[in-house]
Amino acid sequence: MSDILTECSGNIVSIQLNRATKKNAMTSSMYITMAEVLEDAAKDDQVRVALWHGAGDSFCAGNDLEDFMKNPPAAGESPQSRLMDALINFEKPLIAAVQGAAIGGGTTMLTHCDFVYAGGSAKFQLPFVNLGLVPEFGSSYSLPLRFGYVRAAELILLGQPFGALRAAELGLVTSVVPDQKLLATATETAQTLAKKPAGAVQACKRLMKAAFREQLEQAVKLENQVFAERVRSDDAKEAFSAFFAKRKPEYHPQ
Repeated sequence: MSDILTECSGNIVSIQLNRATKKNAMTSSMYITMAEVLEDAAKDDQVRVALWHGAGDSFCAGNDLEDFMKNPPAAGESPQSRLMDALINFEKPLIAAVQGAAIGGGTTMLTHCDFVYAGGSAKFQLPFVNLGLVPEFGSSYSLPLRFGYVRAAELILLGQPFGALRAAELGLVTSVVPDQKLLATATETAQTLAKKPAGAVQACKRLMKAAFREQLEQAVKLENQVFAERVRSDDAKEAFSAFFAKRKPEYHPQ
């Protein structure tokens, strides 16, 4: 069975990350498939809204670290960068329903969604520093822009988990709903949007994002360069080694 399932109902395409036993952690092939789904949906006039959710009890645990170590992203084109481009260029409404773990990319990818509904079980985390890395998907720019440098620094530099209510307080999610109503709530919003004039909806989204699109694209480019350097650093090698050995990392002064 595919790691990403899609289903079209009416004018809505539903996208489900389908690796429940791995908390829907993303592999290189999943980044490419997800990008292809969004690229196709962007060109399909029958699709007016995309609804994104995860199978099982998690949304997305970020990168699948075993796959990630076999295929670390380079500074240029990569599966991750293709999905970043697809998200930035997606002009139709994108709605996410988040339950359980939303870690690393599972959080930063949400910054490109227009509506994010979080179940009470949602747990977010930006653990990049803990792995000797830097954030991606433009989040080093979009998060300070969204809720200020000080709050973004708390999330990025400390890398600690936070819950759904904190995410709502920060403005990372639209609202918090009970887990059992999560997908129904997100679907209701998708259905409401699908009934509105598609041209006007997409024009509104373009206008709201136009003012900072160029800066976001530059941030993504710079992040990709620095990420590619950091993933090959001694700190990152030690962090990943410690993770797989289930021990605390030992960092040495630079």
